[in-house]
Amino acid sequence: MKQDNIILDKSFAFAVKVVKLYKHLCDDKKEYVLSKQLLRSGTSIGANINEAQAAQSTNDFIAKLSIASKEARESQYWIKLLIETDYLSLSNGNTQVLQNEINEIVKLLTSIIKTTQERNKK
Repeated sequence: MKQDNIILDKSFAFAVKVVKLYKHLCDDKKEYVLSKQLLRSGTSIGANINEAQAAQSTNDFIAKLSIASKEARESQYWIKLLIETDYLSLSNGNTQVLQNEINEIVKLLTSIIKTTQERNKK
């Protein structure tokens, strides 16, 4: 269960950063389309992980975490696109932190899903 708390905390902290980044991109860069996509996917990760905590079965738990994983991968895509279109800069430490955090979330979700699937087979 401790792993679940780690992923809950990390996904929430990531969502907070995404909301703040969204505000910055809208207010300072006047970018509304890509940032909105990142806002949706980036905040959806934690919401799905939270839903998984109340899953009705192991399969339901896996399904909800799988959705969170897809949203995390989508967030990776939007961050990469914002970097490549010069809305975000890799020389900015905040951008690097954001990338590191989403990569870690993807790895954690993948690990939790695989471990749960293995246990479910037994």
